[in-house]
Amino acid sequence: MDGYERRKQKKMEQIYGVSVELFFKYGFQKVSVNEIAHKAKVSPATIYNYFGTKEQLYSDTLMNWLDKHLAQYETILDSRLSFPDKTKEIMLLEAKNLKILADEFSKVPSSEQSELTQMMERYSEQKVAPFFGKYVALGKQEGYIGEDQTEETMMRYFTMFKNELGRYWGASNQEGAVGSMDQMLNLFFYGLAGRGGSRNSPRDSGK
Repeated sequence: MDGYERRKQKKMEQIYGVSVELFFKYGFQKVSVNEIAHKAKVSPATIYNYFGTKEQLYSDTLMNWLDKHLAQYETILDSRLSFPDKTKEIMLLEAKNLKILADEFSKVPSSEQSELTQMMERYSEQKVAPFFGKYVALGKQEGYIGEDQTEETMMRYFTMFKNELGRYWGASNQEGAVGSMDQMLNLFFYGLAGRGGSRNSPRDSGK
């Protein structure tokens, strides 16, 4: 990457940082390109040169935000934590991010929600699905996920638990949500019977 590209990348990161802060706080309609440019210390012309339109800036900012959180999940999955602890960290982050996105969607005009939903679905297919495939493969390798479980089934199962956790991820309930996580993970991995009643316990379940 040459000097020009480094400077451009730095400016884009400044723009993304300010954009996500303002868009998530006030919503797309109430934020102007001039406001973003002023706070990011670039000219409005620079933003239009990089992104073309305010709508494209919003889309790219959201994708950048999602990419950064997906990178966090990748780091957790590649860490030396146990598989249950990796699941716990990823699920907690997902619940938190689900709350942020739900709040953001509520600020989007109904006429634009369909396009935003389609964009999120494409992102899920192109980037989230491959990551989840890696997650499931690791779970099978370590004995926490049955070999006969498909990625689609596990995605639905994971989403069910994540959404339930997300319901309690209010400003006053975060501590309670984190506190109930161990019980939820026990249900996630071992069902109602619990660890002692599992016929196919993981290889390292005695740790």
